[in-house]
Amino acid sequence: MYIARPDRSSDEHARELVSAAGVATVFSAAGTLAATTLPILWSEDTVIAHIARANAHWRDLDGAEVLIVATAPDAYISPNWYPSKAEHGRAVPTWNYSSVHLRGTARIVTDTDRVLNFVEQLTNTHEAQFAEPWQVSDAPDSFVTQQLKAIVGIEISVAGVEAKAKWSRGRSAADQAAVLAALDRRDVEAAAEMRGSRTRRE
Repeated sequence: MYIARPDRSSDEHARELVSAAGVATVFSAAGTLAATTLPILWSEDTVIAHIARANAHWRDLDGAEVLIVATAPDAYISPNWYPSKAEHGRAVPTWNYSSVHLRGTARIVTDTDRVLNFVEQLTNTHEAQFAEPWQVSDAPDSFVTQQLKAIVGIEISVAGVEAKAKWSRGRSAADQAAVLAALDRRDVEAAAEMRGSRTRRE
């Protein structure tokens, strides 16, 4: 993706964003151009996920080059928020956002034990926030076996990472402060992402 110099972000931010997002869209052009949004887990240089067996997308994924896109909160930015607009009028609307692109090679996993391991890893990660986390073992074995037959695993070897944090970092300090103040009033999640981006650099 195109990343202007002020918008470059770090690998650490990329991992934080992907972890916070929890889901990402997997794009591929092997066979037909296709995209599927999936829960993912990124560890070291590997992303794991699972996909419904009924979704034909997985049939073109084994050995295919894929692009994984994860996003964070985003926000419309009005030029009326910039103090500099009152000085010279040279301002236009824009959209601020953070995005991570991961490129790699996908492998389809059909081994039941490995797919179960993927499901358990994803479940344990997202249930960790709760006082009494649900576990796969809470469900009857026969039900879990039935559910596993309906999915396949995806393992992606990550070969490239691009992280972008477009949060007015190319504008003056006064304009940035004004944008942040406006977001504090309108969108606390976007404001938090902007605050975090101000401390991150490539």
